[in-house]
Amino acid sequence: MRKIVLPVMLALGLATAACNTVKGVGEDIESVGEAGEDAID
Repeated sequence: MRKIVLPVMLALGLATAACNTVKGVGEDIESVGEAGEDAID
């Protein structure tokens, strides 16, 4: 049982970190797009 729990916990931790990273990149791209729109106007 213990051999299964540790890899599952590590996988969940990595998946959570990856989701936060992707979310952050999306927010950065969105802010750049908004800044570009403001510069055009």
